[in-house]
Amino acid sequence: MDTRNGFIEAIGNTPLIRLRGASAETGCEILGKAEFMNPGGSVKDRAAWWMIREAEKNGALQPGDTIVEGTAGNTGIGLAHICNARGYACVIYMPDNQSPEKVEILETLGAEVRVVPTVAYTDDMNYQKQAGRYAESMDGAVWVNQFDNIANRLAHYESTGPEIWEQTEGSVDAFACAVGTGGTISGVSQYLKQHREDVHLVLLDCIGSALYDYVATGTPVLSEGTSITEGIGNSRITDNLAGSQIDWALRISDQDMVNQVYRLLREEGWLFGSSTGINVCGAIEVARKLGPGHTIVTMLCDGGGKYRSSLFNREWLSAKGFRVD
Repeated sequence: MDTRNGFIEAIGNTPLIRLRGASAETGCEILGKAEFMNPGGSVKDRAAWWMIREAEKNGALQPGDTIVEGTAGNTGIGLAHICNARGYACVIYMPDNQSPEKVEILETLGAEVRVVPTVAYTDDMNYQKQAGRYAESMDGAVWVNQFDNIANRLAHYESTGPEIWEQTEGSVDAFACAVGTGGTISGVSQYLKQHREDVHLVLLDCIGSALYDYVATGTPVLSEGTSITEGIGNSRITDNLAGSQIDWALRISDQDMVNQVYRLLREEGWLFGSSTGINVCGAIEVARKLGPGHTIVTMLCDGGGKYRSSLFNREWLSAKGFRVD
């Protein structure tokens, strides 16, 4: 019998899915790592478990303690699931520019959710900093700190990277991925580069973020505008991202992302979130740059059900100035 022992053992070992339309139009094999099939519904289940696991190993986390984190949603959802499975309380700080569906899921899971005004990281009232201060103010609390906790990167070095290598039988020519904390691209790139030096590692960025310029020039400079994507982009270089082996970067527009998620829905039946739309757009651009015959892997980060009130709400999109072609 092929079984998994509980929630935690169900994390990872997600399949690679061939994206039919993207592959046909580029002449490449464009494969998406089906991270929406993790038990908590997103790629962030991996980081959530590794960060809790490492805190348990080093004694920072004791039975009955409280996990505290600042998150755009998916890491918090993964943490809340694992807290239930491991017997911890969970407090989540979230900026108020995220979908209400994520708050509802977290509350259903039993997490205490504190939605706070969206401000820049340099502001002391930034949701990440508030989470850190709250954890420090109470006994028996651990601030997970996904942005600078390198157990996040370790999760993808120890699981996602090896899975991609084995599933492609070493034929992967490029890995393209949007970045928030930096854990996914850093861990995967480290593993893949150890096994194949000429694999292309491509950072995908949204507007209003500084990561494209960081890769292109070495200096993180915020681009103009704001993005409707959730959970990706950053104004700073996190500990997880620092030192990553990234070869080049692409900036993807929100309109292209919107077009892509609706195309995937209408032509192939997939309901994906905005970060996946960025990823598929980026993978197509990478394929066009490399030429036919290559294998490009990207991340299908989460499903689109958490974005019904925004990305999949035509009135909301229209009010933001986007069209659905």
